[in-house]
Amino acid sequence: MPLLPPGSRQPALLQTMRMRDPVHYFASLRRRYGPVFRMQLTGFPPQVVVSTAELAAEIYSTDGDGNRAGALRAGYVPWLGDYSLFTNDGEPWWRHRKLLSPALHGRSIASYPELIAEIAAEDIRTWPLGRPFALQEHMQAITLEITLRLVFGIRDVTQLARLRALLLTLSKASGSPLLFLMPARLRAWAEKSPLAMRVPVLPTTRTMKASAAVDEILFAEIARRRDEEDSGATDVLGRLLRARDDQGHSMSDQEIRDELLTLLEAGLETTATGLSWAFERLMRSPEILRRLREELERGEDDSYLEAVVKEVLRLRPVITGSGRLLDKPLRLGGYEIPAGWVAIPMFSLIHQDSEAFPDPEEFRPERFLGEGAQTAQKSFLPFGGGRRYCVGAQLAMMEMKVIIREVLRRVELTAADPAPEAQRMWHVTLVPGKRAVAVAREQPLNRPPLSAEPRCPVHPAPSE
Repeated sequence: MPLLPPGSRQPALLQTMRMRDPVHYFASLRRRYGPVFRMQLTGFPPQVVVSTAELAAEIYSTDGDGNRAGALRAGYVPWLGDYSLFTNDGEPWWRHRKLLSPALHGRSIASYPELIAEIAAEDIRTWPLGRPFALQEHMQAITLEITLRLVFGIRDVTQLARLRALLLTLSKASGSPLLFLMPARLRAWAEKSPLAMRVPVLPTTRTMKASAAVDEILFAEIARRRDEEDSGATDVLGRLLRARDDQGHSMSDQEIRDELLTLLEAGLETTATGLSWAFERLMRSPEILRRLREELERGEDDSYLEAVVKEVLRLRPVITGSGRLLDKPLRLGGYEIPAGWVAIPMFSLIHQDSEAFPDPEEFRPERFLGEGAQTAQKSFLPFGGGRRYCVGAQLAMMEMKVIIREVLRRVELTAADPAPEAQRMWHVTLVPGKRAVAVAREQPLNRPPLSAEPRCPVHPAPSE
């Protein structure tokens, strides 16, 4: 018999119910059982959770040949299609990774900051002044508009408005908690059954109908763009249309459609949530906000801004963790994990590791500057790790830095309530419990303006 890690002996249903507050539940299991423990949730294989970056690296070492991360997700995001980086494994996954990466890194996105700032400014001008409002809704609107214009490249105003509404419907429907509580077989039936599709209140019905309507627009746009053959297009869709694999083959319409929706799924809710947490933390940390403004006013570089973004993503990770379905047994922290189990590096625990992050509950951007930066960076995993490191990480960091700069340049934000907002589970993300409620005021007339030109140097793509 393999030596299994310790873990809760509660029935799977009770453990699943504790997932309403996953951060505190995982922390309690870590305190009781140590850095490696097991869980059992309804509808999932047995799970082993790790809470240090070193143990996470052991799981990531299986990425080349030894796990199926895509198969683990496929049943829960069927609208992404068969070619998505989220749901694929093996050689098909690797082919798509190589095709998609160049469109999201380096010179391909070097011209994006100006348009990102423009999109943010358009939305900021609509913010109410002097009364509380939910920042998260505006962060979602900004990141959605960025996706439409920089990723999808839609220009037609009518199509843009229709797709904007449909993508919001798809995002909300696919984020329904009921969808993730449904057993996989029941979900698969509901998504294909003509009978179930006649029940409009089912989240599966709303999701599949919204997905079909989005497909109609996307396939028409892909066909139009193929006919245009615009070799100078800088949006992601234009670059994917020109991409060729090692054999010189292009991507099919279906492949491109699946990856466009993958970028929506991966970037819309997560980036908006990260931005919401950034302002939630900054509004309650006046000294850090003051220093950030001073650094941005000097306009020399964005090192402190980047440290602030990283510390936000460490202290308030958007995703609790990301698992791997093991094809082979794995020796992990002195235990033998059988094939068929799910191994999960739990970001919310790794980012609270006091050896990597002294006083982990404190909001301290200086962790990512100076002598301790290298140690902190090794345990900083908001975008995952290994071969499946988030392909859009560089673009997401760019978005967050440009949008934070633009907000601070145009308004002064204060918290409507000085108490910190709790972490609340929505879909698979941890959002501010009150959706980052703020009060915006015009900048004082005597305050020096921040540089209007976003300075976001393009860094090499990590962990490709």
